[in-house]
This record gives sequence, structure tokens and C-alpha cells, in this order.
Amino acid sequence: MTSAGHAIVRSLENHGIDRIYTVPGESFLDVLDGLHDSSIDTVVCRHEGGAAYMAEAEGKLTDLPGVAMVTRGPGAANAHVGLHTAWQDSTAMVLFVGLIPFEHREKEAFQEFDPKAWFDTGAKRVMVLDHPERANELVAEAIFAARSGRPGPVVVGLPEDIIQQQINPVPHPEIPIAMGGMTVSDWKELHNALLDSEKPLFVFGGNDWTQKAAADFTAWLEAHDLPAGAEWRCEGTVPFTSPSYIGPLGYGRPAHSQRVLDEADLIVFVGTVPGDVITGGFTSRQDWNKRNFLVTIDPGLRGRSGPVTHQIVAKPDVFVRDLLRMDLPVNDSWKSWRDKLRGLQVEFSTLPERRTSGQVTMDSLMSHLVPRLPEDCMVTFGAGEHTNWAHRYFPTHGYARMISARNGSMGYSVPSAVAASLRHPERLVVSIAGDGEFLMNGQELATAAQYGAKPLVIVADNGEYGTIRTHQERQYPDRISGTQLQNPDFALLAQAYGGFGIRVEDNESLPQALDDALHAVDDGRFAVIHLVVPQRDKAY
Repeated sequence: MTSAGHAIVRSLENHGIDRIYTVPGESFLDVLDGLHDSSIDTVVCRHEGGAAYMAEAEGKLTDLPGVAMVTRGPGAANAHVGLHTAWQDSTAMVLFVGLIPFEHREKEAFQEFDPKAWFDTGAKRVMVLDHPERANELVAEAIFAARSGRPGPVVVGLPEDIIQQQINPVPHPEIPIAMGGMTVSDWKELHNALLDSEKPLFVFGGNDWTQKAAADFTAWLEAHDLPAGAEWRCEGTVPFTSPSYIGPLGYGRPAHSQRVLDEADLIVFVGTVPGDVITGGFTSRQDWNKRNFLVTIDPGLRGRSGPVTHQIVAKPDVFVRDLLRMDLPVNDSWKSWRDKLRGLQVEFSTLPERRTSGQVTMDSLMSHLVPRLPEDCMVTFGAGEHTNWAHRYFPTHGYARMISARNGSMGYSVPSAVAASLRHPERLVVSIAGDGEFLMNGQELATAAQYGAKPLVIVADNGEYGTIRTHQERQYPDRISGTQLQNPDFALLAQAYGGFGIRVEDNESLPQALDDALHAVDDGRFAVIHLVVPQRDKAY
């Protein structure tokens, strides 16, 4: 006999979950007790939003869902931001929420809420463990639901009294997920469309790839002189240095990558669809005379806009597996088209000249930082104009090397950097945060110190919510309102949390500050560079 709470922990172990992120609560003490003797690494966070972000980032970093555990009412409310991120970013994630005892329902008990009413429109499934003997089944169902089809978040409610009940648990096997694949007709349709095309373009995105599929896809593109662009904040699946990579497609994109969407006579979207951000607010690629092939496991094509010539229902891995059999003849027009787009991207991403005097800028940062980066480095960030420099200059050389929130969620930079550093302790993880964005979850540096995560966090401090200020200037020129900030010394804050911190205001001191910060990371500590930049600093 064992408790249902302990059975949940054993079932997570059996499904390969090796880390969970949590803020503890009295509503799920029996699960916490089960974790005491578990092989699962329990990471205690400082805020439920930070825990949910870490779990969401974990879902992007692995082929299993990220897992978070929070308590009822306020804890669940705080974690909701991570669910929205997982929903819009199509990230596999499971959120376990402790609930009031079963017999206390409908009495306005302390911290009572209805999980289905709160989460049903922003999660793939919302389940409540009302029968203790179903504990293993619900874990299997939750992991399956999060991974199957278009990945996304799943919520599992755990009533405090139910998880304490003793049961004879029956192990529940992993539920296999359908991967789809190209049918013979799919293959022929795509083959013929490519042969008929003079200016084809592939667009890749999503979190449902593997390293092998990304590498095979890149090799196939390069062998056929075909260009590929990245969905917003999905750089790396086709490496930054690949001759087939023609740049990011999303907010802050270079002008050429916006135009190419309408110039291409065929676009094949792999792992993503032409949604709001890619199409610039549903303006590009809306002509139904255009040819679009959509490769996605989601038959409902959620988030799609514009024409659909043909849908291939497949996850990226199996699509690439079948694509490798498609050996196409040499096409000089493809090479000319690809080389033109690649040349524009190389010009766009060439590092600016290093400055050695004057006030420090983000251009200066990138010109000094990028040459110091190892090839396997990673970058994380949340939302804000500071992210444009990462899109433009940061060299991503593999799948899941850029971890960010495509729903534009602020506060994501530090939690995702902690998760990435814990998952890949051998790699340098750089997080580029804005001052407003950093202060939403910067307290998770305490979590980094506690568990040995060692990201390099660069805080671009321009004393304002810069993106909103930009919108404000466009619509209400010279009427700044509600966007200005007064900030602490982030370097001292980092030191208080137990890491390395340094404040940089001029270009002259930047190189040494980077070297000192990277040395601290090599020594096993996280580092924060407080970069004081001008308010109207622009990436392009």
C-alpha cells in the first residue's frame, strides 16, 4: 500500500521526469513527501510564476513535458502566466495544483477555486484526481495530452485529502503519441510543387523537433540550395551560420525577411503555421493565389492565417525522415534566390564596429560579447526591445539554443536561464533581460544560487518600459506617460543573491567586465552585468 501522492511521484519517475519546479503548499504535502526519497530533482522556486516559466522552458529543452507543482488559489493564479506561455508557444507542460479537500468544495473554503473554470480555455486538458486509485492513470494521461498533437499545457488538480488516501497502485504504461508522416500523395504533391517553384522558401518553428531532425533538415536544405527562415524566437533549428539560413521572421525582423514572404512562390511551413507574428498582423501572405504547404500535426491548424495549398499532418521529425528521400535535381534559380537572401542576412547580422569610449550601448555589448561565446552557447530572454539585439547578432548553432517566450511574456528571462543552466550545466547560458522585465522574476537568482545554475545575465537598463514607450511615441508623440522607471543597482542585487555583479556605464570598461563575468561563470557562479544604456538605443 502507498498513498496516491506517493504513487504520482513514482509514476512521474516511470515516465522519465527527472526534475520538477515548485513553490510548496500545504495542499500537496503528500506529493512533497513522496519527492523526499525520489530520484526526481526538486527545484524550490521563489514565485509560482517563476516555477511555471522554468517548467515551460524545460518543455522546450527536452522531449518530455516540463513539470511544475503549486498550491491552490493564489499559487495557481501566479502560475497562470506560465500556462499562457505554454499555450501560445505550443510547449508540453504539466502543472499540478494542490486543491482543497474534496468534502470542502462549494463552501468558499480557504483558497478555493474551480480549476476547470480558471484554466479550461488555456490548457489542453484540466483534470482533477477525484479517485485516488486513478493516480497513475492521470499522470500518464497528462503527459500524453501535453505531448500529443500540437503540444501544450495540461493542469492536474490534486485534492488534499484524496492524495493522502492509501491505494494499491497499478503502474500505467506510457501512452504512445501519433507522429503522423507524409503519405504517398503528400510526398508527390510537395515534390511536384518544389519542381514547379522558382523561389521556394522553408519556414521552421515550434518546440517539437529533435537535434537529429534539425541537423538532417539543415543538411537537406543545404544539399538542395534551399533557403529557410525562422519563426519568431525559434532561431537555431537551422544554424545561424548555415548558407540556407536567411534570418528571423517576426517582430523586429529585417525588411528583406518581411518582403520574402510575398516574393516566394512557394512556402513550406514546418512545425509552425503562418500566424499573427510571422505575417505581420495578418498582412503578409494573405493572397489565396499563393502556395503554402503547412506541415503540422495539428489538423485544426490553430493560429493559421492566409492560404493553405496542402496540409501534411506530421511532426517535424517524421516529416524530415520522409523528406530525406526526396532528392531533387539541381536548380540554379534556387541557388541564386538563396544566395541573395543569405547575403542580406549576413549583412544584417554582421557585428557592429567595437567602440572603446563613450556611453555603453547594446551594439557595443554584442560586438564584444559574441566573439567570446563558445559554439554551443545558449541564449534566453523574455520580452522587450532589448531582445532585438539577440535576434540580430546572437549565434545560435543548434535546435533549442534560443529559449524565449513567443507570447511576449515579460519576466521569462531569468527563470528560463535557470532551467537551461540546470539542464545543460556544461554550456554557457546567456540571458539578455530588460530592466523592467528583469524585476518581474529576478528573485529566481536565489534559486540559481541554491541549485548551482550559473547563467550570465545581462540587464539592459534604460530606465523605462522601452517597447511601450516606442508604441507611445508613435501614437502620442512627446507625451511620455506610465513608462518611466527608477531602478536599483542590479550588480549589488546579484551580489546579495550570492553571485557576481558588475555595473557598466561606458564602453571602455565593457571588455574587462565581460571577462570577469565569464570567469565567475567558469568558477560556478551566476553573473549579472548591469548595463546602463541610453533610452532610445535601437537595434535597427
